[in-house]
Amino acid sequence: MTVTAAQLKPLVRALHHAVPRGEVAFGRRRRAEYAQDASVYRQVPAAVVLPADTDELAAALAVCHEHGVPVTLRGAGTSIAGQAIGDGVVIDTSRGLDRILDVDPGTRTARVEPGVVLDRLQDACRPHGLRFGPDPSTHARCTIGGMIGNNACGTHSVAWGRTADNIVELEVLTYDGVRMRLSDSLTAEQLQQIIDGGGRTGEIHAGLRDLRDRHLAMIRTEFGRFRRQVSGYSLEHLLPEHGFDLAAALVGTEGTCAVVVSATVKLVDLPARRTLVALGFADLPAAGDAARHVLRHEPIACEGLGGDQVAALRRHVPDAHPEALLPDGAGWLLVEFGHPDPEPAPGPDAERAHAEALALADALAKDTGAAGVRLVQDPAEQAALWRIREDSSGLATRAPDGSEAWPGWEDSAVPVEHLGDYLRDLDRLLADHGLQGTPYGHFGEGCVHIRIDFDHATEDGLRNFRSFMEDAARLVARHGGTLSGEHGDGQARAEFLPLVHSREAIDAFADFKAVWDPGNKLNPGILVHPRRADERLRIRPGHRPALPLTTTLALAADDGDLSKALRRCVGVAKCRTASGGVMCPSYRATGDEKDSTRGRARVLHEMIQGEVITDGWRSGEAAEALDLCLSCKGCKSDCPVGVDMAAYKAEFLHHHYKGRRRPASHYALGWLPLWAHLAGRAPRLANALTGNATAAGLLKHAGGIAPERPVPPFAGRRFRTWFERRPAPAAPRSGARRGTVLLWPDTFTEFMTPQVGRAAVEVLEHAGFDVVLPPDRLCCGLTWHTTGQLDMAKRVLGRTLKAVDPYLRRGIPLVGLEPSCTSLLRTDATELLPGDGRARRLADGTVTFAELLDRRAPDADLGRLDVTALTQTHCHQHATLGSAADDRVLARIGVDSGRLDSGCCGLAGNFGFEKEHYDVSVAVGEHALLPALRAAPSDTVVLADGYSCRTQITQLSDRRPRHLAELLRDCLRDRPVGRPAS
Repeated sequence: MTVTAAQLKPLVRALHHAVPRGEVAFGRRRRAEYAQDASVYRQVPAAVVLPADTDELAAALAVCHEHGVPVTLRGAGTSIAGQAIGDGVVIDTSRGLDRILDVDPGTRTARVEPGVVLDRLQDACRPHGLRFGPDPSTHARCTIGGMIGNNACGTHSVAWGRTADNIVELEVLTYDGVRMRLSDSLTAEQLQQIIDGGGRTGEIHAGLRDLRDRHLAMIRTEFGRFRRQVSGYSLEHLLPEHGFDLAAALVGTEGTCAVVVSATVKLVDLPARRTLVALGFADLPAAGDAARHVLRHEPIACEGLGGDQVAALRRHVPDAHPEALLPDGAGWLLVEFGHPDPEPAPGPDAERAHAEALALADALAKDTGAAGVRLVQDPAEQAALWRIREDSSGLATRAPDGSEAWPGWEDSAVPVEHLGDYLRDLDRLLADHGLQGTPYGHFGEGCVHIRIDFDHATEDGLRNFRSFMEDAARLVARHGGTLSGEHGDGQARAEFLPLVHSREAIDAFADFKAVWDPGNKLNPGILVHPRRADERLRIRPGHRPALPLTTTLALAADDGDLSKALRRCVGVAKCRTASGGVMCPSYRATGDEKDSTRGRARVLHEMIQGEVITDGWRSGEAAEALDLCLSCKGCKSDCPVGVDMAAYKAEFLHHHYKGRRRPASHYALGWLPLWAHLAGRAPRLANALTGNATAAGLLKHAGGIAPERPVPPFAGRRFRTWFERRPAPAAPRSGARRGTVLLWPDTFTEFMTPQVGRAAVEVLEHAGFDVVLPPDRLCCGLTWHTTGQLDMAKRVLGRTLKAVDPYLRRGIPLVGLEPSCTSLLRTDATELLPGDGRARRLADGTVTFAELLDRRAPDADLGRLDVTALTQTHCHQHATLGSAADDRVLARIGVDSGRLDSGCCGLAGNFGFEKEHYDVSVAVGEHALLPALRAAPSDTVVLADGYSCRTQITQLSDRRPRHLAELLRDCLRDRPVGRPAS
């Protein structure tokens, strides 16, 4: 059903007319962004439409009907079975159709458009003490329309059911333009009235009634046998005893029958308090055996978790220590209980509540035979455990040995009483096929998620994939189960529906589809008349990318293969979340898929494939997709799969501009260390020039710098000059001699803020360290790396390695003050110079200022301060270094510190200084950071170790942020914190 060239031109012209305020795109970049979802499939659409409202949605659908073009509806694009991609027109509802139309506490319902993100709905319901029950792990970005399409369930489905159980009414459009409201029940008389009314609406109702009556016995015996039976179409909702519930029957139809315009959903009470009990077992099947016994205690969640997820998170996140939160075991159940009453105040009531929680944990351990049990009542610890579960779909895409793992046999389900045996048989089946996977899932309802290391790149691997899928379908059928427990069948599993359903049921599915969409134009090839599971795979046997993949960076975690590195992005879309963590700041500012980590990965993937984007490293589409990437590295830690878009951007820029003139900012800001050295020779002259409006304007124009940005002043005296001329340090007041440390004088500390270096020296020497500096005119190469001038970055870093390696060989740690430079020395150095043993010693020997004090001077008396602080974490520190040591040091001196969960500051090195990025830079800062600063009391100390963060805060607010070293120095001097240091 591919759109022909003859069809495309009039189609696009008509779509532009029908969608005047939204977006109609048929360019290569936008089509590349929508060529994949969260599945293993790839299909480049003919065009992408982002309607501004429901009228434009209807108009776009009418145009597609007129031109006979297939349509695929898409929300957040997190479908894992290939349901959100198509070769016709993809309509994205997530940008324009995102209104919450009504929240009614009286009827406990809400009415929303299909593009509303679940978390936004929850936020709107929370003030009323209500929530929408289903909550898949993608709750921060999945849309209600997508949840309806795939019958999403989530962690709390044992209490609140599937999406189908929580729908009151759907307003839908058929492909041929009929608009209908479908309620959750119809009496026989009401049904007959609709049929007698005639028209297409009457025809649809009559056709579905006749279908039900033809297959009545089969539907009653084959469907609705257990809660997570969601494969195929849920025909049980057509039964008279279920009220001929067409709204519920359309849930889970995967966009193949009708287009949702709005939905009225049920709301449930929000628990005032939660108790979490973690149960440990010898293995995951034993946890599966125990799940049915847990249900007797009426939990609101019962989730299974394996040791591989825990190990993956520990490898991926610097500060993660999940094993400390779990009891002994190799398989776990996370069991949550909701309470209507809030946390009692300290006293008898609180003691009673705690005793009841302990008794519950003991009862669970006894009833399940758990080897270990841990009651988790601290909200922060609960959140940490749930993060493991929520990130599992991403974490599981890399097997324990580092190999790639894929969806496919993703979310099969069996009756919970069969779960343990099914897991054992599944483990044997994997071994028989030479495969490995990491199971986890909604064990309270017998639903098992797993990613498997299928080999799609060879003919033998593809045959093994098909053989496994067939055997797995027969296995789940033997256990009375189903191919999908919540995410639908799509292309991945629909081919195997005849192995678990009767011939009559398969015929009924086809009839159901034909009633709604007789021309098979809505999501064709999905669920009914499906494509083969091994068609349109993103990896294909014998396929070789068009672009030579020799890279300058090592990409060691992906065997030096950029294509493999980009395949890390499986589409879980955590980069599309609106809050929490760092990634992806530009997406949060623009709401555009091109500015998400996933969108960029998709465009780069198509650039490498060379089929849609054909000009390789010179690609303008890839440059456009990467333009608003701040190189914040947030994706390296926040993305559960560890995508490192900052590295991929540096690699792309390196090739894109090779032998070509670069943007002016690459010379002005990319070569900042050189200009800073020159300015450091005559700082007064440099400041006079940059402080003069005319001269500064000319310099900014020549350097591609935003005219709105003040040029930060250079210090009157370099840090090194002060260090070399200062009096000999006194003996440490702490009384301990802790050895020598090599303090790294980064460009920003050296030339812009030497007071940070001076403070650090004072604190370190007080703590008993002998401080030395490396030779002059060294640099880590950060600014060259960020702007993709990798050859220069390697040369600069090579000089540094030669100078500092003698110190490292003696076991002297290198202490970084600037997080971005410290991060490069610790992580990027081995990527730039992978074969150089000195780079590995540098990475191993580099510590942050806080880490040194925390690890090597834990008993040093650093004084006490009675202040409250807000800390803005530098993105690179968040991504690669972690902040646990900083928090412990602040706690040592008594500072009440809150770490802002505000994401990137928006300046991000050169990004916010570039004239074309200024507005986005400010928008990123205004997303959370700047409002948080404005809301903080005036006496709150603002901490920001990153020079970029301090600059953004200084330029866009009335706050004067400080480095941790400055705060500790003031603590030692026992002075009021607000007074500047000498």
